[in-house]
Amino acid sequence: MDQFRVEPLFGGDHVGMLTLTNVTLWMAIAVLVVTLLLVVGARGRAIIPNRTQSVAELAYGFVYRMVEDVAGKDGLVFFPYIMTLFMFVACANIIGLLPMAYTTTSQFAVTGVLALAVFFTVTAVGFIRHGAKFLELFWIKSAPLPLRPVLAVIEIISYFVRPVSHSIRLGGNMMAGHAVIKVFAGFAGILAVAPLSILAISAMYALELLVAFVQAYVFTILTCVYLKDALHPSH
Repeated sequence: MDQFRVEPLFGGDHVGMLTLTNVTLWMAIAVLVVTLLLVVGARGRAIIPNRTQSVAELAYGFVYRMVEDVAGKDGLVFFPYIMTLFMFVACANIIGLLPMAYTTTSQFAVTGVLALAVFFTVTAVGFIRHGAKFLELFWIKSAPLPLRPVLAVIEIISYFVRPVSHSIRLGGNMMAGHAVIKVFAGFAGILAVAPLSILAISAMYALELLVAFVQAYVFTILTCVYLKDALHPSH
């Protein structure tokens, strides 16, 4: 698990709130990659796009349709925020698969902040848009009246657990995949099992590429689902 250790960039053992660490560095690299892809790569707006512009347009169209299909047209006003989330998480996941790189999304401090940002944003939108009527989200009108208070308690608990499940799902999956690759890599030095170890690493690496995208997709689509609840609490 040493690959997940948070270390200061400029030596020392103390990690404070303002200490530049390996996590800080690789998050900055992920932001830079997103900027180069979406801003620099697509600035030409060519009718016949190059590869970089094609990737940027595919990502844009993919997230746009996701927001429209899940949150509805009312949710499109939040598209820039959701697009930023998706691109950052996807790039951070994929960059973490590079040799000697650090997977920032394996840190629950990172995924927790992202999940809390979604939670507070969605909750604020719900109350700003609907006021006290937002609380109808927890009152299941379609259920029999005697069951509604019980269901309301369950809904409130599940609502406040959202940031926990939202962050752990992403961080846990990224940490688990990289840990398994490291375990297989440990057997590569044993001559008898080295070929099998290399084959297993290659297979896991291909799987992790898929997982990197899938986890970014899951994190984003859950954000859209939560946003839909805030925009349409009575549904």
